[in-house]
Amino acid sequence: MNIVKAELASVAVKPEQYPDTGWPEVAFVGKSNVGKSSLINAMLGRKRLARTSQHPGKTRTINFYTVEDQLYFVDLPGYGYAKVSKSESEKWGTMIEGYLRNRETLKRVFLLLDIRHEPSANDKLLYEWFAHYEQPVTLVATKSDKVSRNQKAQYLAVIRKALGEEMPPLAFSSETRDGRDALWTQILDNCGLAML
Repeated sequence: MNIVKAELASVAVKPEQYPDTGWPEVAFVGKSNVGKSSLINAMLGRKRLARTSQHPGKTRTINFYTVEDQLYFVDLPGYGYAKVSKSESEKWGTMIEGYLRNRETLKRVFLLLDIRHEPSANDKLLYEWFAHYEQPVTLVATKSDKVSRNQKAQYLAVIRKALGEEMPPLAFSSETRDGRDALWTQILDNCGLAML
């Protein structure tokens, strides 16, 4: 998939700032430093469209990226160990929950988890939240290049078991682009789009 046009369309902290084109959206969620921005850059074939950082908590807004003027990739603030105040963290939680629960154009949520680690308490909480609100979610195990090919199935099984998920997570690497085509297939299917 060769993406010609991709750009930051909107930086939002409240619904009035969301785009109003009606295009379908897919959102990427996960703890701080799990690789959301890196995944978006890899999926769109860009190096620095979504800002990445070694420091957790870089994304503090809901960032909408247009893709070929047909859909949006939505980068949500990370949760977990970002160095922010409790009140700031609560503000993020309210903002993210409002978007996930009320956004009609949201077609799929992708929950990113580091393949090397068992899901955290926050990961499990969010996964249960999706189940409670019957929000369809796809698990994506990032940083798959950090484990050997032989270990990959074992690590994916650990994540699957910890969350009680029927489907194994999709393994993805921003470095090698492993899983990129499979993820694109899921995105296009969920958005009802043919090839871009």
